[in-house]
Amino acid sequence: MHRLYCLALGALTAALTFTAGSASAAGLTRQPYLQKVGPETATVAFRLDSSCVPTVSYGTQGSTDQLAPSADSGRIHAIRLDGLQPGTEYTYLVDACGARTTPQRFTTAPVPGTRRVHFTTVGDFGMNNNDQKDVANAMLGRKPELFLALGDNAYSSGTEEELQNNLFVPMAPLLAQVPFFATPGNHEYVTNQAQPYFDNLYLPTSPSGGERYYSFDWGHVHFVALDSNCAIGLASADRCTMAAQKKWVEEDLAASTAAWKIVFFHHPPWSSGDHGSQLKMRREFAPLFEKYGVDLVLTGHDHHYERSYPMKGDAMAASGSRGIPYLVVGSGGASLRPFVNGRPSWTAVRNDVDHGYLDVTVEDGTLTAQALTPSGKVMDSFSLTKDLPPLQAGAPSPSAPPSGAQPGAPQPSTGNPAPGSVSSGPGLPTDPNSPAGLGPEAAGCSAGPMAALLPTGALLLLGALRRRRRQR
Repeated sequence: MHRLYCLALGALTAALTFTAGSASAAGLTRQPYLQKVGPETATVAFRLDSSCVPTVSYGTQGSTDQLAPSADSGRIHAIRLDGLQPGTEYTYLVDACGARTTPQRFTTAPVPGTRRVHFTTVGDFGMNNNDQKDVANAMLGRKPELFLALGDNAYSSGTEEELQNNLFVPMAPLLAQVPFFATPGNHEYVTNQAQPYFDNLYLPTSPSGGERYYSFDWGHVHFVALDSNCAIGLASADRCTMAAQKKWVEEDLAASTAAWKIVFFHHPPWSSGDHGSQLKMRREFAPLFEKYGVDLVLTGHDHHYERSYPMKGDAMAASGSRGIPYLVVGSGGASLRPFVNGRPSWTAVRNDVDHGYLDVTVEDGTLTAQALTPSGKVMDSFSLTKDLPPLQAGAPSPSAPPSGAQPGAPQPSTGNPAPGSVSSGPGLPTDPNSPAGLGPEAAGCSAGPMAALLPTGALLLLGALRRRRRQR
């Protein structure tokens, strides 16, 4: 019976090699990346080399027993997962009509109001060089809940090819495990006012700006993404205007009741680097940030790291008054540019010699941030504090990390992915949840890699033979 079982397995494998290999399975030309992740939903986007109706298999506690098929049959896919649990770790993989990706993990956003949020952020990285990869791997090693990209995501012109080669390829491990929220840089705007960028991403939207500017809540933090290119005149009026964006920003910030408010965009209102301060962004938007209690502003554009003292208007905030720190985190991979002028009085810290990123934890009424190099060197650290009202009965714990995350502050970075993290890849791993409990190899005989592509009917037949063999 054992010989019959092995012969059947071999025959089915050989017979199905052509149909499974050339007519069914599709390969991934772009590995999965996470978009629009919230407390109860997530979007898994990817691209294939041939038309197919793929499925995302996902679940909790390492299982992938839930299925979400694509609504499309082409090569570009963005599959929405609904009914998820807040602050919960999910495992997922893509089944491209027989070819399966390596399982990956991500964590949904916590219950709204949860008083602990951990994120990383950087800009000016889209080069597909070792510096970019080192920064991305170091961020992944910190296990952030989300990643904010500050623009110039794909040099030098933001074309379709450059987005693929300079963003999605070098940062694939990070984007497969960490939800990715972006804002466009001036280099994306070189090509058709950033249209390829918008074609490739699936971002939250606003009524007047679509994906160009938007906001979302994560825990007790309200994040606002602006399009500074639009504000300084790089967008045509039919796509985006500064007046519409300003009106939306004021309404959005006024409506938010979140404990913390963080704004991110590309062109810095305060910078002592090569490009210098973007005075229009400062003049038009800083008064709104101050009026509605923005706590931190994150930007890129200049290829260095710089943090201002708390600013108010066109100067440092007076002692005892509230100001806003403005950060330039343009050290994600593009060539660093030396400061040519002396350090201004409003600059707290600046660094033009190290690539790196910002790691931020907002816990209760304290925001703690570190600017880190891939090796773990601390370029800068600072904290912001505020008084928050006591939690009401039944409210989310102030310091409860998401399921699967490490409690407390992030651990020092080693510059490598965290132990136990899974790199994404287009391989065909053994699937422990396949029909009849069969993987590519059954006990006692070798089936070869094509068994991973056997259709359900063939696997059921083999399962029946296997059960009969066990009964003898």
